[in-house]
Amino acid sequence: MLDKIKSLRPLKQDASSQYLVGLDIGTEFVKALIGKVTGSKIEIIGVGRAHQELNDMQAGAIADITSVVKNCNDALNQAEQQAGVSVRTAVIGIAGELVKGTTTTVRCTRKNASKALDVEEVERIISLVQDRAEARAKKQLAWELGGKEVEVRLVNSALVGIEIDGYKVTNPIGFQGKEVVVQLYTAFAPMIHIGALEKTAQELDLDLLAVAAEPFAVSRSVIGDDPNASMSAILMDVGGGTTDIAVINDGGVQGTKMFGIGGRAYTRSIEKEIGVSFAQAEELKLGLNTNKVPQPKVPAIEAALGRTADVWISGVELALAEFDMLDHLPHRLLLCGGGSSLDILVDTLNEKSWFSELPFTRKPIVQHIQPEQVVGITDRTGKISDHTFITAMGLLRVGLDTLQQQDDTISAKQSIKQRLDRMLRV
Repeated sequence: MLDKIKSLRPLKQDASSQYLVGLDIGTEFVKALIGKVTGSKIEIIGVGRAHQELNDMQAGAIADITSVVKNCNDALNQAEQQAGVSVRTAVIGIAGELVKGTTTTVRCTRKNASKALDVEEVERIISLVQDRAEARAKKQLAWELGGKEVEVRLVNSALVGIEIDGYKVTNPIGFQGKEVVVQLYTAFAPMIHIGALEKTAQELDLDLLAVAAEPFAVSRSVIGDDPNASMSAILMDVGGGTTDIAVINDGGVQGTKMFGIGGRAYTRSIEKEIGVSFAQAEELKLGLNTNKVPQPKVPAIEAALGRTADVWISGVELALAEFDMLDHLPHRLLLCGGGSSLDILVDTLNEKSWFSELPFTRKPIVQHIQPEQVVGITDRTGKISDHTFITAMGLLRVGLDTLQQQDDTISAKQSIKQRLDRMLRV
């Protein structure tokens, strides 16, 4: 398999410039973006997309590695042919119901309140928070899987906030105080899912720079580098198999939730209602948005989609109800992903009172994230025109953050300050 894939991608690598691949392995499509890194910016110079078969993915996770590798290679080949370079450094997204992203709060009482916090003490506190978050993720997964213990790995970590004796600080180094409160967002994924992604990268001859929880990547795509930014929003990535939700409050990721209803669930509802094949049902679903469905079939299709939308919106309600650490939920609801293109999904969010039992201070405003809203990334290909590539753009953004951290050559104290500042922006 590997030799075959290498022969399909014969372009030379450009050692004089730095390039990244953002690989979004979705249930319906694989999307590949090649970005040229210029300082703190990325220019997209190659775009590729390949369709996935029905059995390639399951609930957002890889189910058939061989087939997914082929689809990824097709998408990468398109992107590399357009970019004119072969790129090996990649960031791959991970999604699915078993990816657990939460914000953990830990209070630490210091023995010597007059001693200034240093790098080592801050790192120990953050490690403690990560350990507790990992234990909680394992416990939650074991409960969901009927008591079966699952090995997990940390895929993303972002500092939400730090307080010292009730005083909020952006960088704790040098402060004195008795009580340190740390809020840290962490995302953990089962090793079996990460292993499948690593095997896919190996088969594609890619150097895996990072694996990123996709709702985290989406949130990273719309939060800027301004440490004083205070963006609050609910981000919703509706894919083919899952819906991924991230809640951002005052510039910090409060948590991510995922549930297994996406665009394919709507297609399945038409398939059962009308008695047609999955491919025909997909065509009817897409045709409804463009008025290409025969009028006699419209009522039955709309009824089927409406029932699925009601189930889906219940999943949204349940997911958002778990953010009980917030006094209120942000009223901006930003959508992305191919599944969010469905008119009935957007209409359900806009027209129904699903939000009435949740802590919103006003009716949510629903919008799609547009490519020009992604911070620090510009498209030079002219092929990225809507919200369906936002997740892949977010993966490039995570890759840029990772490269910048690796390139730090400043002192240890400045390094952790810079790292903490970057984490706080997320």
